Amino acid sequence: MKFKAREIAEILEGTVEGNPDVEISTFARIENGKPGSICFFANPKYEHYVYGCKADIIIVNAGFVPQKPVSATLIRVEDAYAAVAKLLEHVTAQKRSFKRHRGLMSRRHFSTRLGRKVYLGDFSYVGRRTVVGDYTRICENVFIGDDVKIGSRCIIYPGVRIYSGMEIGNDVIIHANAVIGADGFGFAPLEDGTYKKIQHTGNVIICDNVEIGANTTIDKSQIGSTIIGRGVKIDNLCQIAHNVEIGENTVIAAQSGIAGSTKIGKHCVLGGQVGVAGHITIADNTSFGAQSGVLGSVRKEGQAFLGTPAIPYKDYLKSYAIFKRAASEKK
Repeated sequence: MKFKAREIAEILEGTVEGNPDVEISTFARIENGKPGSICFFANPKYEHYVYGCKADIIIVNAGFVPQKPVSATLIRVEDAYAAVAKLLEHVTAQKRSFKRHRGLMSRRHFSTRLGRKVYLGDFSYVGRRTVVGDYTRICENVFIGDDVKIGSRCIIYPGVRIYSGMEIGNDVIIHANAVIGADGFGFAPLEDGTYKKIQHTGNVIICDNVEIGANTTIDKSQIGSTIIGRGVKIDNLCQIAHNVEIGENTVIAAQSGIAGSTKIGKHCVLGGQVGVAGHITIADNTSFGAQSGVLGSVRKEGQAFLGTPAIPYKDYLKSYAIFKRAASEKK
């Protein structure tokens, strides 16, 4: 990878302040910048690093006004954080090669349909009547069951398990050891104190441009579909139960769990270790802070919650101030 400042500015639709011909070959964090590297500055907490940074190029917001001299060439953009994401995507796309590959001991049924330049890694299996779209990469040790539909330009990382009948859209990334389509946790209590398993006959539908973290599990529905909407991002070690529906562009941080038949709206944010009860509805643009326990439905859009049970964020801060004062008075 080698880019000149003017080339980067063209990609990011930004402006160069400094030497337009300075060349970089690697990325670095702002605190570890070195000659030949490019950094970005977006968080005001890191401003002091800008002035001592030895990187050749720094991407900054258009409105940034330096308080001291800066030795690096600056590329000014509307949003530095979004710009570096765009640049990283551009570099990754250049490095990625789309080529047809059938790995050692990989297996696919004769009724399987693989699109153009599909990569099938070593020891992976693709089942009967499964359809895989163009340019999709199925890495090593992946299991894909029968009658699965996978779109184009997807990446299925090693160890992923996709049960039969699941549907995966285009541009989906599923990280290592995720499980898509296991039975939900459904059991009917009997009079003798035992439990009878409820069969799950539905599937999971993952829409376009979704990313699913490592070791995350998404259970198939009892009847109908568990639905992960377009643009949803799910972190590592999350549990999405049967018949859950997650609206588009919602983000869910690590170790969160959503119980069965709950509907999460669009553009919601769930912090780490959030737990959501079953059979409730969450309105669009709702946010939950880390470790919140969501026990009831949220009907009004655009609210933020914290705590267990989760209450409005401002109420939580007031309550916390009272608890803190009471604790200090006891001492």
